[in-house]
Amino acid sequence: MLFSHFLTALPCCLTLLCLLLFKIPPPDRRFSQHFQDFCPSCPPPPSRPWVAIYVSQTWNQHLSCSTVVHDSSERLSVDVFSPEGLFGSPHRSPRVTSRYLLHTNSSPYRSILPECFFSFLSYPHLLLGDFNLHNPLADPCRSLSEREFIISAPYLDVAFDVPFHLLNTPRVYTRLPFDTILRPCVLDLDLANTALSPLVSSWDTPLPSTSSDNVPCVIRQKPPAIMLPPPTPHWALLDLDAGGEALNAFTTLPCPARPTPNALSRWFDISSARIPSLLTSHARSKSPCPRSIPWWSPRLSSLRREYHKFSRISCLDPSPLNWGNVKSTRRTYLKAIASAKKEHWSDFLSSATPHSLWTAKRFAFGAHHKGSRTCQGPPIRPR
Repeated sequence: MLFSHFLTALPCCLTLLCLLLFKIPPPDRRFSQHFQDFCPSCPPPPSRPWVAIYVSQTWNQHLSCSTVVHDSSERLSVDVFSPEGLFGSPHRSPRVTSRYLLHTNSSPYRSILPECFFSFLSYPHLLLGDFNLHNPLADPCRSLSEREFIISAPYLDVAFDVPFHLLNTPRVYTRLPFDTILRPCVLDLDLANTALSPLVSSWDTPLPSTSSDNVPCVIRQKPPAIMLPPPTPHWALLDLDAGGEALNAFTTLPCPARPTPNALSRWFDISSARIPSLLTSHARSKSPCPRSIPWWSPRLSSLRREYHKFSRISCLDPSPLNWGNVKSTRRTYLKAIASAKKEHWSDFLSSATPHSLWTAKRFAFGAHHKGSRTCQGPPIRPR
């Protein structure tokens, strides 16, 4: 019943832990055709593997997965290689790790020490596991004993120092005991490091309970709300000496002996594309800020610098002349901003389409306008 929920066209990664492996019937043949399994090497008896990861075939069509070898059967990691980067990001090798912490009676910790449980990675890392820990961050309504807090606190402290971010929604239980004497609790914790947390859109438990007392947790990912455009050449920092020498030594490709329209067009495209690439190789790249303003211009930057310059001078010498310079530069600066906004708005409306009508309305009235979608839109006048 559990595996049938994942037989969809959407790419997904399914992680199973010890209780699930031994209390849920094995997946049927139809599931095996749609998923590829990754399991750690089987240790000698009486030991047994504690974790397993299944990756859908739709995921494997665009990405390649490989297992990371660990010295413990309680841990399994799968590295996912994306040639174009994860959701357009520069990270090409995110990692999914599943871990299971065992109870021990010899020490206040579980089977793995906190310092060995979490590791710093510069690329996206998703850590899933049954921690067998009770912590007020994931279950704030639970009355913790002193021993439970002493055991769980070091693990969460080390996780936040790495840093990892807890994905669990507080007070959403991941274990629903069959025995009515025991109360629900949160034992399964899901964490993402700083490189992956902006890509996580939701964490929820919408699926029905399994044959064990654990509830499946569903984590959805999507591209970040702000996708930075690719870097562009910084032409102001172009190396004119090296670029000029390269242009002087530039020669076009020989023209086809018997040119056809297609061959001549291809030759022209290749030859014309070599010049921008030649200049780009001698210019530095610049990445726009996520808070870049589309209507900003170099003239506004110069007016802004001039206004702040006279403002700092007036703070040191508050004479009438300096204050007059501040007022005049401020007036010029604000008028230039208003003019740039008006010009950008006019260009946006002139190129608006029926699909961008409600975007124009949101810009005109604001994102929190109380009117419905059926109300009258912004007054757009034909030019």
